[in-house]
Order: sequence, then structure tokens, then C-alpha cells
Amino acid sequence: MILKDDFYTITQLTEEDYTIRAMLKLNPGHRIFEGHFPGQPVVPGVCMIQMIKEIVETVTGKSLLLKQSDHIKFLSVINPMEEKPVNASVQYNDKREEGMHIVASLHCEERICLKFKAVFVAI
Repeated sequence: MILKDDFYTITQLTEEDYTIRAMLKLNPGHRIFEGHFPGQPVVPGVCMIQMIKEIVETVTGKSLLLKQSDHIKFLSVINPMEEKPVNASVQYNDKREEGMHIVASLHCEERICLKFKAVFVAI
């Protein structure tokens, strides 16, 4: 499932010292919101994780597969109708044998929506 440039677009992206900062704009008319949930759309948790994965893939140029996650916290819903940018922050380390370790979060203004720690492997 590729969401970039359909479900969301990256409007700003910076990377420095293995830290990525991105600003995302959601597509409130995307068909996912027809079923999640009609009349009260929210971004599905799996889409939040996929957005993080795709941001890291964009910066590193690697195709990734989620190997392990021992910490996923969905703290607040993201309503695509609010038309507020979603900010992503990702720290990654791809120097370990077992895979690329990341610590990421998604924010809507000051509100933390997702905290995520995971290991991805290149495919």
C-alpha cells in the first residue's frame, strides 16, 4: 500500500544527522475515509505507521519492511477535515546489523497523535 501523493503529500522535508522532519497534508477526499468512519473521518492507525515508513523510504532511498515494533501508542485521532498539517519527526539509525531502528511521532499542532518505535529491514 502506497499512500504518498494520494492519501497525503509531503509539503516540507528536512533531514539532518539522522533526524527527519516532515510536514504532511492529508487528502480529506480519499476513499479510505468513506469507511473510516462515515461522517466522522479519522486517519487509521495503520496509515499513520505507513506514512512514517514512506517518509523514511523517501529520505533513505531504501524499500523497507517492518520487522519489529515494541512501542506503538495512538494518543489522539487525526481528523483530515481539520485541514491542519500533520508534522512528522523521525530519528533513525541504519548502522545496526538487525535493521534500521526508528523513533517517530506524528503531531497535529501541539497535540501528539502517534509515538512509535520500530525496527525496519531493507528489502
